[in-house]
Amino acid sequence: MARIDLPPGDELTSWLSLSPLGAGLTAFADAVYTKSRLSRREFEAARMRVALSNQCVTCLNTRHADGLEHGLDAAFYDHIGDWADFAGYSERERLAIEFAERFCERWQEHDEAFWQRLRRAYGDGEIVDLALQVAELVGAGRILKMLDIAQTCGITIHQGYDMDLDPEARLARGGA
Repeated sequence: MARIDLPPGDELTSWLSLSPLGAGLTAFADAVYTKSRLSRREFEAARMRVALSNQCVTCLNTRHADGLEHGLDAAFYDHIGDWADFAGYSERERLAIEFAERFCERWQEHDEAFWQRLRRAYGDGEIVDLALQVAELVGAGRILKMLDIAQTCGITIHQGYDMDLDPEARLARGGA
């Protein structure tokens, strides 16, 4: 049950109408999902690592409707927490996960070797895309978790990035 009184409409987005800042977050999120230059797997790797850090149920249960076509199978999601040892990720996917982990949990560390690896694999614009993406995901996920909005379901992301709340997602995905 949400910790604020939600206006009528989609639980996932209706709360945004309570603030004049809501349109800004909506625009930012839209840009993150539709303008990123990262591959779908790189994006999802970072998104899921943020979800693990935030412990946002909605975020943990979110999947792309066409995910299997992009190699987003159960193994992809199941190994985000042990990304360093899982052979199923590319170097760029590992770096996206590591970047998200550092952003969420170790942002004050200074690790020049990490930055050298990241800069060899990603261009500066892609690094900015990754940073902005992770920032939006951390913020929005923590808002949903803190306000207890939509924390009993998942989201299905369709082609064109239309999103639907999926109350059965948690059950179908075994709660993770």
